[in-house]
Amino acid sequence: MAKLLPGKPVAEALNAKAREEIARLQARGVAPKLAIVRCGEDASQLAYEKGAVARAEAVGVAVARVALPEDVRAEALIETIRQINGDNGIHGDNGIHGALLLRPLPKHLRAREREICDALDPVKDVDGMTTLSCAGVFEGLDGMGYPPCTPRACIELLDHYGVDPKGKSAVVIGRSLVVGRPVAMMLLARHATVTVCHTKTPDVAEVTRRADIVVSAAGALGSLTAAHVRPGQVIVDVSVNWDPAKPNAKGGMGALSGDAAFDEVSRVVDAITPVPGGVGAVTTSVLMRHVVQAAARQSES
Repeated sequence: MAKLLPGKPVAEALNAKAREEIARLQARGVAPKLAIVRCGEDASQLAYEKGAVARAEAVGVAVARVALPEDVRAEALIETIRQINGDNGIHGDNGIHGALLLRPLPKHLRAREREICDALDPVKDVDGMTTLSCAGVFEGLDGMGYPPCTPRACIELLDHYGVDPKGKSAVVIGRSLVVGRPVAMMLLARHATVTVCHTKTPDVAEVTRRADIVVSAAGALGSLTAAHVRPGQVIVDVSVNWDPAKPNAKGGMGALSGDAAFDEVSRVVDAITPVPGGVGAVTTSVLMRHVVQAAARQSES
């Protein structure tokens, strides 16, 4: 049976470091603050926002919640983002150090998503949504923006459990700018040999069986099976899917699951992250770390 790699201990370690840094910043009169911008009342976004606010309160990061209507015009959203850019503190308030725009955006805004994202000042982009932050990840430039929180959570999780990607073969399933491509670049920066699979890859199972580390971000329930894996591997399951056939804690049916067919995959591989309770448990702690880093950098500029 595979060793389980839960996210909770990783998050706790990150939270402890964040509290230490926040205490040092507060001693200098700096109070880290995050703005969360949401368009509409999407249930999954509300859940993520709730978790992020709880994490912020736990470590000592202030939060400004900005709720806009689902039918908000692109111009109004861009103006809101520009106001956040300009909120650098008045009358003793430290201002906003980091901003998170919850996505996906409403359908009518998606054609202008790149314009909307790039309206944010990269120094306040704590979730890798601007072009400049993406460039920092792809070029390996430390201090040039921040990577998306989920890919960073994958790396933090590997580090915490002593899984060194150096010299290893890593396969990433998924090529989105939110997870797949950034985590591939971050693994390359750790000297792994990286292959990216996607919907046009002819035989994903043949590719993944050769890997030492598999990061699955396909967003497809049960898509990673025993046929995709071998003994000795570490599986990082990023996706969160709804499985109507999985028993839940209340005794009914329907629960969250990852890409991995967990029962069969965990019997083969050496280690695997759970869903829920794996990568997702680390992402909001990474977000707080980025806010704290942003506050420190802005206070020194």
